[in-house]
Amino acid sequence: MGRFQDLSITLWSIFLFSSLLCWTQVNGTEETTPPEAEQPEDEPLLGYLDYFLLLVLGLAGYYWYSNRESQVETPIPSYVITPSTMPAGETGDKGFLSKMKSSKRRLVVFYGSQTGTAEEFAGRLAKEGARYGLKGIVADPEECDMEDLTAIKALEEDLEGPTLAVFMMATYGEGDPTDNAQELFDWLKGGSGDVEGLNFSVFALGNKTYEHFNAMGIFVDKQLEKQGGQRIFKLGLGDDDSNLEDDFITWKEGFWQAVCEKFNIEASAEDFNMRQYEEKVLAEGDYNPEKLYTGEPARLRSYITQRAPFDVKNPYLAPIRVNRNTHSDKSDRYCMHIELDIKDSRIRYDAGDHVAIYPKNNEELVNRLGELMGVDLDTVFTMTNLDEDSTKKHPFPCPTTYRTALTYYVDITALPRTHIMKELAEYCSDTAEKERLLLMSTTSLEGKDLYHNWVVESCRHITHILEDMPSCKPKIDHIMELLPRLQPRFYSISSSSRVHNDSIHVTGVVVEYSTKTGRLNKGVATTWLKPMVPNEGEEYKVPIYVRRSQFRLPNRPQTPIIMIGPGTGLAPFRGFIQERAWQKDQGKPVGETHLYFGCRNKDIDFIYRDELTKFEQDGVIQLHTAFSRDQEQKIYVSHRLRENAQKVWNLIGDQGAHLYVCGDAKMMAKDVHNIITEICEKEGNMSHEEAVAYVKKMEQQKRYSADVWS
Repeated sequence: MGRFQDLSITLWSIFLFSSLLCWTQVNGTEETTPPEAEQPEDEPLLGYLDYFLLLVLGLAGYYWYSNRESQVETPIPSYVITPSTMPAGETGDKGFLSKMKSSKRRLVVFYGSQTGTAEEFAGRLAKEGARYGLKGIVADPEECDMEDLTAIKALEEDLEGPTLAVFMMATYGEGDPTDNAQELFDWLKGGSGDVEGLNFSVFALGNKTYEHFNAMGIFVDKQLEKQGGQRIFKLGLGDDDSNLEDDFITWKEGFWQAVCEKFNIEASAEDFNMRQYEEKVLAEGDYNPEKLYTGEPARLRSYITQRAPFDVKNPYLAPIRVNRNTHSDKSDRYCMHIELDIKDSRIRYDAGDHVAIYPKNNEELVNRLGELMGVDLDTVFTMTNLDEDSTKKHPFPCPTTYRTALTYYVDITALPRTHIMKELAEYCSDTAEKERLLLMSTTSLEGKDLYHNWVVESCRHITHILEDMPSCKPKIDHIMELLPRLQPRFYSISSSSRVHNDSIHVTGVVVEYSTKTGRLNKGVATTWLKPMVPNEGEEYKVPIYVRRSQFRLPNRPQTPIIMIGPGTGLAPFRGFIQERAWQKDQGKPVGETHLYFGCRNKDIDFIYRDELTKFEQDGVIQLHTAFSRDQEQKIYVSHRLRENAQKVWNLIGDQGAHLYVCGDAKMMAKDVHNIITEICEKEGNMSHEEAVAYVKKMEQQKRYSADVWS
């Protein structure tokens, strides 16, 4: 039909164009031919143009007739727009419903994870389900259509038993969902999904030093019940400030008991293999050297062929322009100011955003670990999921070498969790060492105390454990499966894109500390970055991407702000101040800008001292400093806030100022929160309950924001 229409239109266009030519020719002759130049009497009746027009008309008629015939033979169907429907249990090949149905699995475990812990817990729970006849699948909410949750119940007839959905939910920032759980959060918040009869349970991962402890897990638990779900076991509240592993194991034991009672099932006495991956060593000729991963987080050779956009799976290799120490030579610490070049990346950021840096493990530590396990680190291998239905085919990019995996993909400095101690025990030839490791893997009081003292307080990672348990000789592939993935490190960006649109600035203290065993532990990322000082003819690049933050300046420049950031907590505020100075230079009315900054000594670790002094002289900021060790009695930013209580209340109570806190969550942020509540109570003439409610309202209105870490 479309062919004939197009042809007919074309022919009619030719016809009209030809007619126009004919008209032009005739009228043009009348105007330009002299009266005496009359046409000869014997001129033919029809000219060439006439014959051409008749031919065009004939062709048009023919195609019109053909078109008409085709319409008679094949009537145009009538279409009615209706919503598409899909039978319950049917979805795309990548949907968790189809995987549950095709693999006959009644358990699905979703995870919301920022650092990999929730994903690890989800994998362990799904695997353990095999003991109860409920072997499960692990699902990333970001890769699923969460509307399919409404159809899980309908699978039960096909699967010949009840279904169960479990959610491992970590909380990020100020009570926000993790990046991969944002769609799940939005769907539940919409409240339109009917999950009537859905059997579910939730384990939340958080840190109670943060204001919004386990907010995401609590939200998911409440919303699922509100929308018709049936809770199988109580919400688990994991606290990483205490012992997250212990919290998970304790919750998991109660969870399986509840599942057994609800579904009338029992744990199998059979000893299940909890391994998830199978290793295969590749000899020369078994692999293409061009196809080996060399540290890329996802796409093969992404560090060689860089393509925007850049994100968590496709970081940008940013050249380091500047790397200098912001502390004086007298300091016993090293604080880096790093400037990353993003000129050719198309990366955009706002003041307050975070930059993620992909680090690599210490080379000496990697070599030592290879030595302890007796392996050639340049061996090429691959690891494949034993579960063919799993969406995760490999634990990390494969094929690769042991050296690459231990350097870029496996977190070898993470403190091993208790289930790892149990696995390590099987590789011990010494009975006493085996029993010691097994004890630490139990939930007994003695076992918990031993694990806390020997692993947590002594900061023993896998290398230390193998050094202190010489009879323990685990397989390297098992160790790489058990340990978590090496995660990018996030830093508050310490610059404004208004001033530095082609670079990102980072401020970070190099982490080094001595353990109870006399060892020196070093921070993975900061130790790696420290020596990367660009010299003439030498360039360093680091993989990065930008993560958006809710830590933002007010929309109106004239709104006053109070920034509280001791130490490297100053980082995002340096960007805020740069932006306010730029706004002022643009002639915009800028509100009062107060910075409360603290450090140990004015002459030793006062970072960006010259810059801040200049901003103060230019009238951009009002600077309030606290140098804790410059006098006999220690003074912190909290003391300065109390000293200026009336002014603080005038700003937040009368002028609607926004208040920002950045730094240590465990002590400083809590102290500041208490002091602000105290100021509202005393200076605002409120009861304690009213002051607490007022600060809470400030938080809800995004007038009180915190970017903190523990």
